[in-house]
Amino acid sequence: MKYTIKGDSLPVVICELESGEQMITEKGSMSWMSPNMQMSTSGGGSLGKAFGRMFSGESIFQNIYTAKGGPGMIAFASSFPGSIRPVEISPGNELIVQKSGFLASTSGVDLSVFFHKKFGAGLFGGEGFIMQRLSGRGLAFIEIDGTAIEYDLKPGQQLIVDTGYLAAMSATCKLDIQSVPGLKNALFGGEGLFNTVVTGPGHVILQTMPVSSVAGAIQPFIVTGN
Repeated sequence: MKYTIKGDSLPVVICELESGEQMITEKGSMSWMSPNMQMSTSGGGSLGKAFGRMFSGESIFQNIYTAKGGPGMIAFASSFPGSIRPVEISPGNELIVQKSGFLASTSGVDLSVFFHKKFGAGLFGGEGFIMQRLSGRGLAFIEIDGTAIEYDLKPGQQLIVDTGYLAAMSATCKLDIQSVPGLKNALFGGEGLFNTVVTGPGHVILQTMPVSSVAGAIQPFIVTGN
């Protein structure tokens, strides 16, 4: 499978498939495709996995697109201004992704639910209890809100991230929270009460324009009526 990512703030990934190759998407992200791309809908494994995907922000069902009778083409567009990042998934190289961050993948990638081990990290860390785990083997495409900024953390090295700015991290990383020091800082600093702490080793992908921050910025300008 070959691919090209086009566009700036609203990108699209265009995938060129050989006959018989498949692409999977969880939320009807297909934008356009060649006539020989055949779609089928699947539960994507066990009932537990299906409901796990639902809790992680995706659909219970997977749409599988197969190139029939020759090479095919299919495109998946971003749902929010930002970027699309290709990531190679393999055993030992799993990725934890923000809720609803998965866009599409080749058929060897498995999407499942990832629960925070610590209650506090899920409740206050800004990412919710549930994120998405990409495992198996293949190529996946994830959505980033805004621009992607990437770091490689060494063992024990930490990065403090404000709510919503964590897009993805290696499964080898640990996620926790810490309170903002000082009562005055917490109440009047405008940064909230808690920060997310990511501890290496592993790769971290941050995003510069979280949907939650955009929603908060425009909310005062939205006029609601009865």
